[in-house]
Amino acid sequence: MLKRIVVVSVILLSFFLRPTTGEEGMHPITELSKLNLKAKGLKIDPAEIYNPKGTSLIEGIIQLGGCTASFVSPEGLVLTNHHCVFGAVQAASSVEHDYLTNGFLAATRADEIRARGMTARITEQMRDVTAEVMGAVTAGMDPIARSKAIEGRIAELAKQAEKERPGKGISISEMLAGKSYVMFISTVLRDVRLAYVPPRSIGEFGGEDDNWVWPRHTGDFSFVRVYAGADGKPADYAATNVPYHPKRFLKVNPNGVNEEDFVFILGYPGRTYRHQTSYYMAYEENHRMPFVADLNAWQIATMEELGKESRAVALKFDARIKGLANTMKNYRGKLVGMKRMQLVTKKQEEEVGLQKFIDADPQRKATYSTVLEQVARIYGEMSARARYELVLDNMQNLSLPLKQATIVYEASLEMAKPSADRPAAYRDTALADAKKNAGTTYANYHEPAEKLFLRKILALAAALPQNQRLVPLDEAMKNDYSEANITRVVDDAFARTAFKTGDGFAAALGRPESEVAALNDPFLRAARQLAPLMRQLRETRTRRNAELSNLSALLIDVKQKYLQKDFIPDANSTLRFTYGHIRGYSPADATFLKPITTLTGVMEKTRDEYPYATPQAVRDLYKAKDYGRYRLPTSNELPTDILYNTDTTGGNSGSPVMNAMGELVGINFDRAWGATINDYAWNEAYSRSIAVDIRYVLWVTEKVGKADFLLKEMGIGGAR
Repeated sequence: MLKRIVVVSVILLSFFLRPTTGEEGMHPITELSKLNLKAKGLKIDPAEIYNPKGTSLIEGIIQLGGCTASFVSPEGLVLTNHHCVFGAVQAASSVEHDYLTNGFLAATRADEIRARGMTARITEQMRDVTAEVMGAVTAGMDPIARSKAIEGRIAELAKQAEKERPGKGISISEMLAGKSYVMFISTVLRDVRLAYVPPRSIGEFGGEDDNWVWPRHTGDFSFVRVYAGADGKPADYAATNVPYHPKRFLKVNPNGVNEEDFVFILGYPGRTYRHQTSYYMAYEENHRMPFVADLNAWQIATMEELGKESRAVALKFDARIKGLANTMKNYRGKLVGMKRMQLVTKKQEEEVGLQKFIDADPQRKATYSTVLEQVARIYGEMSARARYELVLDNMQNLSLPLKQATIVYEASLEMAKPSADRPAAYRDTALADAKKNAGTTYANYHEPAEKLFLRKILALAAALPQNQRLVPLDEAMKNDYSEANITRVVDDAFARTAFKTGDGFAAALGRPESEVAALNDPFLRAARQLAPLMRQLRETRTRRNAELSNLSALLIDVKQKYLQKDFIPDANSTLRFTYGHIRGYSPADATFLKPITTLTGVMEKTRDEYPYATPQAVRDLYKAKDYGRYRLPTSNELPTDILYNTDTTGGNSGSPVMNAMGELVGINFDRAWGATINDYAWNEAYSRSIAVDIRYVLWVTEKVGKADFLLKEMGIGGAR
């Protein structure tokens, strides 16, 4: 795999030197009327996609955890990615019932298993509230006062909307930093259950070797079902609940797509940073991403080694390893792209031109002359303290007992206040939920791993420079960070703590400060000692973010004048639309990669070991060429995955890929290696997204999973 990455990395430069055509854009759903989609290839009325006065496709799209999904039947059946439900499948698995490895099929609805931790959010209405939010801002406000005024007004508007629409999910999202805000009103369904999950050898075929790579042959799909109370309203999981009946579900087209077909995607892309400055990009490239990628790699190697003990131990780590590996490879791809593209240098050149434009006009100069200089100052401060802050962040990220002890300690400080006056995380209802879910929080706890993680973060703290020491930690360690002393301190802490179990955490949570102090727990003591540093870091970041929000609003103003165009807001986990075509690409001289892979490619990669151990049923069906109605029209091949030039990022996992008629033809799950840089810059030459072809989804479900009844539920007849 390393060889493949190196080769791809070397050829990336060719992408950035070629002239390209195409359109970027994760468009807010309210902007569709501006896109002239009929001319681009859409064959339905754009009002079919989004109609604020009636039912439209967006009501068939849901946000499922950190992914996207879509309703595909009137009975609450949902199609999304295998990797999006991976954690829920892991939670339902055991050595005796290893659904993660073997897959899961509910023969009846009564057999469907609860997908713990998953909720489904359906966006119903959107409203621009910019004027109301910005009405809280007055001329001359300092950045922190301005930020607090905006936050306060957002909280007021959300509270009022919750009162007017009881039971609805209300969120207000910043679309352009410090400039524009939209309220989203949603139905949030809390009962999600697993219906059909293919074996891991299909759903994760290729594993991390093939992750972020094209050609791809992964059957990354799963079916879940969403339930509601008997009255059709959101309800907690209960045996008496009934399938949710969505206002709209997507029609599945079993005929799939062909090369150059028009396609579009609706989904909830996470975060992009295309409007950020060179100073932000340099901080990411030089500090944050390398630190996180290296730390993730260490954690993965540690858990893989421990997982060799037994499948029961490995099960505890599977979901965490998958998440860490995905981020690690993504970041390393971005770092390669940033360097090859010389993104920081290009941004700097743009900023030189922008500064000249500002300085050329006295009025612009009076308003914007120091904006870039102030941004540079903030990121200079962040860069100088980067290692200190990253280590402090990961004190809790890497140690579950310390994280939970910190929650208990901070909650104890808040207990003196009435519940309504506390931060949301420490109100009575939130604390009750945390206690109730404590068992789930600790479900994958493994003490040998936790000890190694804590030893690692202590070793990272030991390496901090003299002017950035974690002084309370140095004092607790008596400045002795030798391996022997670190091991002794960690072993002693775990021997005497109550934060190794959900019951221990739940028993301490919600008690007043005096009682918590009397517990004399080593992790509580560490949380108390580190609290001033954590508080100081939060305050510092609050100041920085307030300043950057104000500066970003000014930058967007002047950049729009400079470039004479409006900007598409960066993705921010709100519903977006993107479109393109089924299209291959040329990653290197004399190389063209086709946009549709087939089962033949699966068999070419197959061997009798993870991650290429294709199930025998698939091998037998391939040998017999038993593809039913799903074969390609021009050859006796079964399509597996498809490639297209839409603009996607994290959060688009599980997004439906739809054809010009608005019919579902694929499930988006990844990007090609060169497109990891999408979060910072987009280019049609290298920005390619990857989906599992709907024909492969249906073939696996019917022929391998023997779940014909799901096809019938989706309105798809028997095989032809």
